[in-house]
This record gives sequence, structure tokens and C-alpha cells, in this order.
Amino acid sequence: MRKGWILFLLLVLAGCTEENPKQMDVEMYNPDGDSLGTIKLQEQSKGVELDINLEGLPQGEHAIHIHNKGVCKAPDFKSAGDHLNPDSKKHGLLHPEGAHAGDLPNLIVGEDGSVKAKLMAPQVTLKEGKTSLLPKNGTSIVIHEAKDDGMTQPSGEAGTRIACGEISLKKKEK
Repeated sequence: MRKGWILFLLLVLAGCTEENPKQMDVEMYNPDGDSLGTIKLQEQSKGVELDINLEGLPQGEHAIHIHNKGVCKAPDFKSAGDHLNPDSKKHGLLHPEGAHAGDLPNLIVGEDGSVKAKLMAPQVTLKEGKTSLLPKNGTSIVIHEAKDDGMTQPSGEAGTRIACGEISLKKKEK
């Protein structure tokens, strides 16, 4: 009987790991479908850390946001929907009535088109719940052509979407 309970617990725990991963990789693509690299997501006690390692972006400051749909259809990536905003707040890390759960600090891309950075998304989780990055239809990460001004509604005057990556438990076939 005891062996049966141990096996049952191991199977339950194994199932939980798949449903609530502690980390995952998000492959980022440009409008031409070229891979720009990976953003590693890792559950932390204070949210989700994004470990960004990308190449092939335009030099300068760029907005990066988590969007509420897990679909990245090129060339405009509008399929990714709006910013993730489960608490119906105003947009912007600087806004007194903000920020969206999907609002993140801007990225600084070097002259060579690469960026390596770690950002924290304190209002989200990889666990189940209202602020999960893994609802049934997924979410996505979008990089914009311009910087986010941190205040302007609804998306900080960040301009065109230039890169997108889907956050999903479903395996994507290419």
C-alpha cells in the first residue's frame, strides 16, 4: 500500500511540474521570421525574471512588453493583442495609476544590434492564476521600434512592433 501512495505522489508532482514550470525559453522572431535569440523566463519569489539575449535588433532604446495573446503573426504582430493587464491599470511604469502587469523597463540595444539584460516582471507568475503568463491561449513578449515613455496611454508611444515571441506550454512546430 505504501509503495502505491509514493508512486501516486510522484506522478502528481511530475504533473505539477509540467503545468507550473519554474523556467522556460521564449524564442524571439523579427517580421521576416528570423530568430533573434531567446528570452529565458524564470519564476522568482518577486515575479518572473526575463534573461534577455538577443541579436539583430536596431541600435537604441526599445520598449518591451508582455502581451495578452500567445500569437505572433508577422509582419505586424498585432495578433499578440494588448499589454497584459489583468488588474485594469493605466499604462506606464511612471503612471500613478499604473502599471500594466506587462509593462517592463526599456531595452538598450548596442551598436552591434545585440542586447543582454535581466529584467524583472513583478506582477506576473508562471504559476496558475489571474496574473499567469500561461493562460490557456498563452501570452507573448513584444519589442517595439521606439522607447516606452512610461506614461502615454495605451502603450507609451512605443511605435511599431519589431519582434515577438510566444509564451506557451504548447510545443510550436516550425
